[in-house]
Amino acid sequence: RFCLPLVLASLPTMATGEEIVPALQDSWGDFWLFRFFVNAAGYASIVVPGFLLIQYFKRRNYLETGRGICFPVIKSCVFGSEVKSVHQDDGSLPARAEPTESSTARQVFKLLFCAAGLQASYLTWGVLQERVMTRTYGATETDPGEKFKDSQFLVFMNRILAFTVAGLYCALTKQPRHGAPMYKYSFASLSNILSSWCQYEALKYISFPTQVLAKASKVIPVMMMGKLVSRKSYEYWEYLTAALISMGVSMFLLSSAPNRTVSTVTTFSGIVLLAGYIIFDSFTSNWQDALFTYKMSPVQMMFGVNVFSCLFTVGSLLEQGALLESLRFMARHSEFTAHAVLLSVCSACGQLFIFYTINQFGAAVFTIIMTLRQAFAILLSCLIYGHTVTVVGGLGIAVVFMALFLRVYARSRMKKRSKKLPPGETPVQKV
Repeated sequence: RFCLPLVLASLPTMATGEEIVPALQDSWGDFWLFRFFVNAAGYASIVVPGFLLIQYFKRRNYLETGRGICFPVIKSCVFGSEVKSVHQDDGSLPARAEPTESSTARQVFKLLFCAAGLQASYLTWGVLQERVMTRTYGATETDPGEKFKDSQFLVFMNRILAFTVAGLYCALTKQPRHGAPMYKYSFASLSNILSSWCQYEALKYISFPTQVLAKASKVIPVMMMGKLVSRKSYEYWEYLTAALISMGVSMFLLSSAPNRTVSTVTTFSGIVLLAGYIIFDSFTSNWQDALFTYKMSPVQMMFGVNVFSCLFTVGSLLEQGALLESLRFMARHSEFTAHAVLLSVCSACGQLFIFYTINQFGAAVFTIIMTLRQAFAILLSCLIYGHTVTVVGGLGIAVVFMALFLRVYARSRMKKRSKKLPPGETPVQKV
């Protein structure tokens, strides 16, 4: 009976490969694997009753037999109000704005505005993310300070602001008539908050540059999920660039420097959390792609996903008693409060810049901007937090970004070629 507590108490030490001082390790309950299952149990306490209710209404054929004041809400949540669109190009996505009468100077100004907004939002977000998860607050000459531990609270902060921004945008602007059953957003929401949680939690074990490169390598699981979820097929160059990305990331991860500090050691826990982030995020993008077959705008998608994200995270935090503890931490450390709020603002503004950039200039320009942002994020992290990169690691980074730009170039060529295809012939789908 004493074996299980002993094994659980030793898990954090085994996972990091480092000796953890008992004073710094409050309990094995702070270990990420335990926290993951606790959070998952909190989400299940909301998902399972919701699933049973949906099945009940469907078996009762509530769409034909239901009536009363709750009927519109139940109809919207369980059944939706429109039939799914057959074609993706029938208005389910807003058409990209073409520069018909705009001058060249105006278009250049818009492009610079989009690039500056995306870079400022996500570079600031990356720096703050590393600050919050890897540094202490309230440190003095006699007190080492304390770290903020609850990644789920940061996810909740991001989602509540994104939900507010998306809701205001939908209320103030004209949007397509919404027809998707609301419960379908919960799948993307659940995978989205789990991927965000893994992303925050991974910074406790790995360096930020490693995390950025791992995000770049998510092309591979996205392709795998595309085959499994959407039955997509891919071109040879997509497999080639995926292999180059894998090679570059491997070069960076396997490179080692004798003067690396403990904070930059890539540990087993960090690798597992990164894998969890990539898998969950890949499912999110593919599920959202499937949802876009309904007539909706990207901001409506943002609103629907964040509704469930707020519900899941606040429910789990309340069940664990972690919401009040996080609020007490905010009250004790005003610096953390400012960082958490700014983190959420950058995340919400970044999403709006994404929609605007794709609408104005298309996905290719957006991908180039975000690829450059990843390179700048690695450089900024190394300058601010002192991460070291070896020659082999630097070559690995160069290989990854070369493959990413090659994907952008090849995709733009394929898009031009697909426009010249004869009617009835469809191009290969791509990620």
